[in-house]
Amino acid sequence: MATAAKGFGILKLCAAISAFGLTASCGSGGGGGGGMGGGLQATFSSIQDNVFTPICVACHAGATAPLGLRLDSVNSYALLVGVSSVEQPSLQRVEPFDPDASYLIQKLEGTASSGGRMPLGGIPLPQADIDVIRSWIANGALPTSGPPSTNPIRVSGLSPLPESTEPMLPMSITAVFDRELDATSVNATTFLVDRSGGDGTFGDGNEVAIAPVSVTVPAVNTSTIVFDMSMTPSVEDTYRVTIVGTGPAVILDLDSNALDGEFGGAFPSGNGTQGGNFVAQFEVAGIQPTLQSIQDNVFTPICSVCHTGGGAMLPGSMDLTSLAASFTDLVGVASEQQPALQRVEAGDADNSYLIQKLEGAPGITGAQMPFGGQPLDQATIDAIRQWITDGAAM
Repeated sequence: MATAAKGFGILKLCAAISAFGLTASCGSGGGGGGGMGGGLQATFSSIQDNVFTPICVACHAGATAPLGLRLDSVNSYALLVGVSSVEQPSLQRVEPFDPDASYLIQKLEGTASSGGRMPLGGIPLPQADIDVIRSWIANGALPTSGPPSTNPIRVSGLSPLPESTEPMLPMSITAVFDRELDATSVNATTFLVDRSGGDGTFGDGNEVAIAPVSVTVPAVNTSTIVFDMSMTPSVEDTYRVTIVGTGPAVILDLDSNALDGEFGGAFPSGNGTQGGNFVAQFEVAGIQPTLQSIQDNVFTPICSVCHTGGGAMLPGSMDLTSLAASFTDLVGVASEQQPALQRVEAGDADNSYLIQKLEGAPGITGAQMPFGGQPLDQATIDAIRQWITDGAAM
């Protein structure tokens, strides 16, 4: 399923709404320009203080931030500059020196080809404020420099998220830190990934080390590490990420502070002192027969491009852009093309029009879904079938 595969490695939650990551509630804190206060300058710290913090952080904070995009002051720079958009992977959220090619600007100005204008559901930023953000990007999207630090560097984010379940192995793993890294300390001995060898446990000698294509600190975003495993076959297993803070070679920041790595499941890592490895796990287990897994891996990356809701006729009238919308518009709802059938009839996959459309069943009205795209593989359809057979719960 080539089309679906492209969507599988993406960060989860609300991808159809915006790869920039803002959701409707982000506009409610101040509504567009509500946080400006007349003091916006073309520096990252000013944009953080006047835009991201008062408008976006209400929902974009913590481990459950939509799409993993945290816009608090510790994480926002690392997750914006030089990071690919989810909705438009060919574009970066912020492309240094090129505001027109920055998806952040396109979303703020309402010119993006996907989703709504940001802040979604709020008052758009005044163009004068957007122009200030444009100037910051045109000048290189530089971080705000601060005094030398004597505190240990900490891990403030990881994609894929710790303890997450992925339908297939992502093309890369990205770790985010709370300050800029010493790139010379980053290599395949200080950032390691292995899998359990099929038994889900580590330390019993059958683990398989993942050989990366590269382990790099991107020049445009020096507070992140990217572990490229694009040449690694996707194997269903438990994977472990180890970022080294103890031993002869450790992760360092620009002031030679070592990693404070102890991780208890909440970001940022650490116990306040230098030393300790950061260790986290995630699982590759295929699409699961749950609406959340189906939403994240089928409806959001594939179907929501057309099924956006609000239209008078299909596909627009069917909203598959979020978990709640998909449940409301599918389960127990009569098909417009075949009114005798429900789109999803809980407990009866064969008589659910969704399954008939995905499988291209004889006698269906219109084309097999996804329209104009590669049909879903049968394993994916079988997961959707099982969800329906189990009662099509939200």
